[in-house]
Amino acid sequence: MNIRNIAIIAHVDHGKTTLVDALLRQSQTKLSKVQDSQEAIMDSNDLERERGITIFSKNASVQIGDTKINIIDTPGHADFGGEVERVLKMADGCLLLVDAKEGPMPQTRFVLKKALAMGHRVIVVINKIDKPDARPQFALDKTFELFLELGASDEIANFPVVYASAKQGKAGLESDISKMTDITPLFNTILSYIHEPGGDPNKPLQMLTVTIAPDNFKGRLATGRIYNGTLKAGQEVMHINRAGQMKKCRLTSISTFFGLEKIETKEAVAGDIVTISGIEDVNIGETIADVNNPVALPTISIEEPTVKMTFSVNDSPFAGKEGKFSTSRQIRDRLFKELETDVALRVVDGDGNPDAAVGAGWIVSGRGELHLAILIERMRREGFEFQVSQPQVINKEENGKKLTPYEQVFVEVPEQYSGVVIQKMGGRHGIMQNMYVENSVTFLEFVIPTRGLFGYRTEFLTDTKGLGIINTVFHQYDTDPGDWHERDQGSLVAHETGVTNLYGLLNVQDRGVLFLGPAVEVYEGQVVGQNARGEDIRVNVCKTKQLSNMRSKGDGSAEHFNAPKIMDLEDALEYIGPDELVEVTPLNIRIRKVWLNENDAKRKAKGIN
Repeated sequence: MNIRNIAIIAHVDHGKTTLVDALLRQSQTKLSKVQDSQEAIMDSNDLERERGITIFSKNASVQIGDTKINIIDTPGHADFGGEVERVLKMADGCLLLVDAKEGPMPQTRFVLKKALAMGHRVIVVINKIDKPDARPQFALDKTFELFLELGASDEIANFPVVYASAKQGKAGLESDISKMTDITPLFNTILSYIHEPGGDPNKPLQMLTVTIAPDNFKGRLATGRIYNGTLKAGQEVMHINRAGQMKKCRLTSISTFFGLEKIETKEAVAGDIVTISGIEDVNIGETIADVNNPVALPTISIEEPTVKMTFSVNDSPFAGKEGKFSTSRQIRDRLFKELETDVALRVVDGDGNPDAAVGAGWIVSGRGELHLAILIERMRREGFEFQVSQPQVINKEENGKKLTPYEQVFVEVPEQYSGVVIQKMGGRHGIMQNMYVENSVTFLEFVIPTRGLFGYRTEFLTDTKGLGIINTVFHQYDTDPGDWHERDQGSLVAHETGVTNLYGLLNVQDRGVLFLGPAVEVYEGQVVGQNARGEDIRVNVCKTKQLSNMRSKGDGSAEHFNAPKIMDLEDALEYIGPDELVEVTPLNIRIRKVWLNENDAKRKAKGIN
């Protein structure tokens, strides 16, 4: 078969999924009515559509003449780098998308570094040239500098360039959009520059599993690339796990990708990307090999997680009222099930673990706050109810030194706000690496401990009036600077269980920022707002006005209630301190104290049980 396997890689929001849409539509790929009417066809998940980002890698294929092009759409956010590392194993080349205005961004560096390490050929696509402020030559020069900086060979650095407007479905070898008609120049470049996949169909079978998905009828589905040999439906194969143990299995089905659909086939050859079923305990990074001559492929190594959280069973006064799944067995099974499809995640039982927070159930570690927040949001939508602790960094110890993860932070802000950003980053142990001003926009680069970024994003948006852009990517482990101070502001905590009342809220609102409006059920120990001062205070938001038959004419008319700040999941995770938890249910996100009763909290603070 004449095959090309390409991955589409880029920084978040540089147009990967939109480009895949254009490739699918212009290759006359058959789409369903629903798919044909929507944008971002590949982003089928509700969370992906809401956020406008790709979270899970997807496979599709297009047929150009007698050549089948397998396309892999990858996430662009740094927290889903584990997904990118895996799926690049299936590709022979990459389309690197670069925004014509912004040029290469932090995640561009990360994904390109991974692609170059695997020796992939790269086609650079300068996208969004239809923007009024596009500067394609600037983007190309910066991309070339990035290739050289990452140590690309002369052959790889001599990359072909295609200019495109994915939204309009146009591409060309020159940056003049008026000369473009369709996406064909990109297809031609792929066919001429990306090699056919290596591999010999006559050699013993070798296939590497890269993604796992459940199926109600077929069981576990394993998707991966055939490196050598031929696969046939009903064939007996050898499953080699990560520990090197071998087990004979029989395949029940083989599917290849045609457009967005998986089509069952009787046979697949070396170089193709397929999905197989029939192996019950197959996992990511394992080899499917020939029965008579089983040879394992190298397993996929993934960078270690840097952030952890403690998940536990919800024990608030409202526990069990809003979720379908709230027992420890159900939550534990769901967390460990996630490990099958997300190799960048770690889950360990928290009982007896010194690193666990109070009331620990499980310590869940991931690549960043967003990585864990997406898992929590998905569980919540599935009907789970639980509570999570404040995110913490995962430190290492080497040669007696305590090492902590550091991030590279890239900031883009209007010039008048750069001073406050530099001040705040300095207070969080950030060290400036670079700074320049262009068209009244300041570009800043810092190296900062991951811990220093916790709770900063909301503050950053406030300080820059919503006009700032901040991107981060993992840098390295280094010495912990120490001298960490906790947040400057305390919490407003409900002192009794009841229903919030406007009269009580009006009395409290001058003390800080409220998170709730009137007629909301609250319980003792629930955080209802942020105090303007450093300490926590208990407030009575359920207080009602004493009724009497005496009224003045203007009574109540001058009262003004400020709109509360509604805390979503990510806001709540950024906000909480070490003595607070986020209660997650399908209907609500609540912030609460670990010790709900004020006297219990004081005793624990003094170390009294």
